[in-house]
Amino acid sequence: MRYAEDHKAQTHHRILHEAAARFRRDGIGATGLQPLMKALGLTHGGFYAHFKSKDDLVEKALRCAMDQVEGLRAQTLADDHSALAFVDMYLTSEHRDHPEWGCPLPTMSAELGQRGQPSESTDKLIHQVLSELEAGMSTVPQAGDKSLMLLSGLVGALVLARSAKDPQLAERILQTTREQLKQYIADV
Repeated sequence: MRYAEDHKAQTHHRILHEAAARFRRDGIGATGLQPLMKALGLTHGGFYAHFKSKDDLVEKALRCAMDQVEGLRAQTLADDHSALAFVDMYLTSEHRDHPEWGCPLPTMSAELGQRGQPSESTDKLIHQVLSELEAGMSTVPQAGDKSLMLLSGLVGALVLARSAKDPQLAERILQTTREQLKQYIADV
């Protein structure tokens, strides 16, 4: 059986998207190559026709995850009161409960840092979000520092909310942080 001309590109795309979702949902270390490939109906050996190593896949999947959420983030931050809207969009129970669809920073950056494998893609995403937040607070003194504080609060709150077993505590973390960060923005 002959494959379509773009079969390899399509397969590469499927692996990237599945890995991006699994790395955000389950973590990098917990995502094995064999189960990943099996979920796609592919063989483990076929992985190496697409990627040099798991580290290569991690870096490319991180970029894929960034691309998947960029449009929504950029649209939210382009609107009036963008920082307020971004806080409301980011600190939701849906984002908490579905990391596979959301921002890669809470799951992937924590694990990459813990493994001693910081990523240039993570740096790029952080700089990009900070720049967009800062642009929305351009008239505020020390907007760069304040945007860094805002992003740190968002990511940290999501990490804590995801780790809480008690659903009321998890929701309280999101709600309180959302309210406090919005007040912080309003005060600046």
